[in-house]
Amino acid sequence: MPELKKIAIVGPVYPYKGGISHYTGLLAKELKKNYDVQVFSYSLQYPKFMFKKEQKDYGNRTFAVAGAEFCINTANPTNWGMAGQTIRSWQSDLVIMQWWHPYFAPCYQAMLKKLKDVPVYFVCHNVLPHERFPFDKLLTKGTLKKGSFCIVHSKLDASDLNKMLPHMAYERTVLPTYNAFKLTGMGRDEARKQLGVTADTKMILFFGLVREYKGLRYLIEAAPMIAGGVKNVKIFIVGDFAGKRPEYDELMQKSGVPEVFEVRDGYVPDAEIEPYFAAADVCVCPYVSATQSAIVQIAFGFGLPVIATDVGGLPEVVTDGFSGSIVPPQNASALAAKITAYFRDGKQETYRKNVEAEQERFSWHHTADLIAAQYRKGTK
Repeated sequence: MPELKKIAIVGPVYPYKGGISHYTGLLAKELKKNYDVQVFSYSLQYPKFMFKKEQKDYGNRTFAVAGAEFCINTANPTNWGMAGQTIRSWQSDLVIMQWWHPYFAPCYQAMLKKLKDVPVYFVCHNVLPHERFPFDKLLTKGTLKKGSFCIVHSKLDASDLNKMLPHMAYERTVLPTYNAFKLTGMGRDEARKQLGVTADTKMILFFGLVREYKGLRYLIEAAPMIAGGVKNVKIFIVGDFAGKRPEYDELMQKSGVPEVFEVRDGYVPDAEIEPYFAAADVCVCPYVSATQSAIVQIAFGFGLPVIATDVGGLPEVVTDGFSGSIVPPQNASALAAKITAYFRDGKQETYRKNVEAEQERFSWHHTADLIAAQYRKGTK
């Protein structure tokens, strides 16, 4: 049986923004403990007409991977074969490709033609995209079927994959903790001073891109009920509204308690994330739909409990009544009741200790061990 020695990883990595870039960097660092790892990333990830904002963030080198090659231009078909050949020339025993959107299907399929004799594992962050479009399933199926194994992080993704490719080998494992944002190790008091939050304020955090499927409107709808049951509460909404800010401003005004909201509209650089999670009492993820969420794992990296909805993989990582609470989606009353009970019953410290106790369950070595075990199994 050939021994696994060299692993090539394809996907975004520092300085690219976002959770999948963070994931790629952290996975590479974990695998580097036992293997020779080379990351192949993008010279261009998205063309500007698809992603008009800055795609890179140089503020947190914690995620940087030494020697990463930025050789893949996803919008240039003449590059794809050459990029595949570059990966092939490294002579890896295994290629791991990050998958989250069918936009990458043509590029990946062209590269895979150069990698026919190398095992290819896909890490499926989303088997199908959150915002569906024509032919997305066809593009996804056409790409993933060229791999030999998939890793998924939720039951929903496992179901989607099994429906499309019933014979595809896969394993489901929890999303590991994104524990690389504690750049200064600031405590709660220092973080609150920086944000202008008093010591006795009950701080609720909604963090990340504001999209319809994230369910922010239900947290806003719950706000008057929360304010009625929790004294001195503030709801921090921190993330990029993508031009939809007026719509949400109107919802906040109509809530009758606009004073409880603190809004930071825009992308939050990695170097500025720490104070929000260090200062908060609880993170709320009121999603309408989801596969899994890096926001939950960022919160857990700070020992912060999470109140989330019963969608996708969220109840697989947030243990109801232990590390947080699970509520029905699109139900502002249920959400308000859980948040109110969290503060009323004094669950903060107990849940924080429980989050810390679960760190091993979300350790990166489990994903690395899964990859190694599958390689051994697949090469017998």
